[in-house]
Amino acid sequence: MGELKPFGLAIPVRVVLAHEAPFTLGRLKIDPPRRQVEAPEGSEILEPRVMQVLVALARVSGAIVTRDELMERCWDGRIVGDDAINRALSRVRHVASEIGRGSFNIETITKVGYRLCERGETATPHTPRSAPAQPPSVCVLPFVNMSGDSEQEYFSDGISEDITTDLSKVSALSVTARNTAFLFKGRAADIRAVAQKLGVTHVVEGSVRRAGDRLRISVQLIDGATGNHVWAERYDRDLIDIFAIQDEIAQAVAEALTLKLLPNEKQSIAERGTNNAHAYDLYLMARQHRVAGYFCDLTREQAIVRLCKRATEIDPEYAQAWALLALAQGNIFRAYTTDGIDDDGSAAAERALALDPSVSEARLPKAWRLAADGKTEANDELAMALALSPDSWEVNWEAGRLFFRQREMRRAARCFSTSADLSGEDFHSLGMLASCCTALGDTSMAMSCAAKILKRVEGLSNNAVALAYASWALAVLGQPESSRENVDRALLLDPNNLFVRYTLAWILLATVNDRDAAIELLEPYLETARQAQIWIAANDPNLDSLRDDQRFQPALESAIKRVRLPDAAIRTNTAK
Repeated sequence: MGELKPFGLAIPVRVVLAHEAPFTLGRLKIDPPRRQVEAPEGSEILEPRVMQVLVALARVSGAIVTRDELMERCWDGRIVGDDAINRALSRVRHVASEIGRGSFNIETITKVGYRLCERGETATPHTPRSAPAQPPSVCVLPFVNMSGDSEQEYFSDGISEDITTDLSKVSALSVTARNTAFLFKGRAADIRAVAQKLGVTHVVEGSVRRAGDRLRISVQLIDGATGNHVWAERYDRDLIDIFAIQDEIAQAVAEALTLKLLPNEKQSIAERGTNNAHAYDLYLMARQHRVAGYFCDLTREQAIVRLCKRATEIDPEYAQAWALLALAQGNIFRAYTTDGIDDDGSAAAERALALDPSVSEARLPKAWRLAADGKTEANDELAMALALSPDSWEVNWEAGRLFFRQREMRRAARCFSTSADLSGEDFHSLGMLASCCTALGDTSMAMSCAAKILKRVEGLSNNAVALAYASWALAVLGQPESSRENVDRALLLDPNNLFVRYTLAWILLATVNDRDAAIELLEPYLETARQAQIWIAANDPNLDSLRDDQRFQPALESAIKRVRLPDAAIRTNTAK
């Protein structure tokens, strides 16, 4: 991400607690990674968002921070109401008065923003203190596949992602998220321009050449200000040495930046989930299918299941592979009417959690099952998954889908906004965010989503789901004829795809209020869809205009009974 520069200060946009160094405020010791505020009398643990707000205000040396900047830094620019910011500020003020005993206070500058004043400081206007030296930060650019085989792209991408993950475990180092770094994939980037754009001090770039079980990995650490090499190395090894290579790269980068790895950080970096290179290779292949494939593509999910099952056969203790297997099985179970599908991924998820409770994605199938039964404990699982992996595309995407079914539109919108930002090719999240915005009446955000959707679906003229979302975007942007063409083309390409039919139905309702066409699309959906699909129809606010229709309502109630959807899972007056 770039940098904001209020009052001449260079300030990283996002507050990542794990990467923030401890600091003092008067009598208080603030430890952001542990979310702890310590006073002579004792300590208190703050909520993550409250600590983020405190850090965002404290680290700018008394400069003013606007509400928009707080949302950007502490909520990643997601849709949040004034009440969320006010609650966080109120909690910070409580810390200042009750725990800090006046060590600092939060000053409100009417119609401008907020600033943190330490004891003895005067109110605005003020002269900001000099900015401290920027702590080390790094972006790992996608490694170039030099194998001469495009099928090996998954392997070079996987190594880049895992080195990013390894470096993010170094508490003194700030690391750019994988998906932000991958925006530069395939582009000849000026390293200094990349560093400036992302606000990092250093950039890691490299290449991977694989021939059978032999590897050649070249890596460089480059100073973002000068473009000079700080460290470089080439590794010629066997595939079975891939984990040792990744460990050595992470440690070498840390040493080159004069950072000392803590014992627990060394151990965390060395933990791979598996020590078997072939299981790891299969997992990387499955993960690439997940990232590069399309939602509602049965062949994608089936490929992931096959690859992960083989990986877990090779290494039965590979928690990440079990978790990815669970996600794919859950998607097949919930999205397709294929006979013989009765595995919702719960068993694989439980196996993953038994091996490693920190694998956040494994909590999602459990959340789905609990939510389908109308149990509030589902949101506890979602909260835990989001806390463990706030930057996980899978966690935000699945959480958004679940919140949508609970009619928690604002929470769903926040998750879809994050998942859309985490992947530059993900038009599904944008489509779901657009659906949330339509339900919330947020016209400006819906327009923004529409423009982004059209850019992301370019070249996908044979993808029916992409055409469905494009039809909505074109209608919102004032191109009704092109919109209708996309509706017709999507139905010709994949007339039996229930997701396509459902998406087109709410689009026709939202854009031209064509109730007859919407009901015609929904009738086969209601007759054959599985429980999770009927669940969304029962709760979707974008279908509320049909709930008094004597063609739609009886068909929906019949479907609810057919799939045995519990009353507790229904948030409208449907079938109550």
